[in-house]
Amino acid sequence: MKIAETEDQIITEFSLFEDWMDKYNYLIELGKSLPLIDDKYKTDQYVISGCQSKVWLHAAFRDGVVIFTADSDAIITKGIITLLIRVLSHHTPDEIISSDMDFVDQIGLKEHLSPTRSNGLTSMIKQMKLYAIAFKMKKE
Repeated sequence: MKIAETEDQIITEFSLFEDWMDKYNYLIELGKSLPLIDDKYKTDQYVISGCQSKVWLHAAFRDGVVIFTADSDAIITKGIITLLIRVLSHHTPDEIISSDMDFVDQIGLKEHLSPTRSNGLTSMIKQMKLYAIAFKMKKE
């Protein structure tokens, strides 16, 4: 499935909820489905800086695509990284680098997060794209 198609699915899912408390609850539920990162990656080396809570992110490059795993010590943040992984994981570095992550604005996520969580969201996206850039450079 293309990145834009996954983004459209997420936009549709979030449109089913009228208020943001329901959307937060949905994010929490999504976070519970996050495949956990291997404990060996839950070190400072894999922590995303700029996040209020701890978020560990690992990326692997297999068969031409980037596969992300993550975990967080905060339930909302875990839901956010789950969404990002759902959109970006299993895509080529070029697809990840060129993605605009438009769904974040369309579902109103940034405007309903605290400033520190919003900065963390930006940091998560940035780190995922940096991994994609590194894999692209390594491949060339």
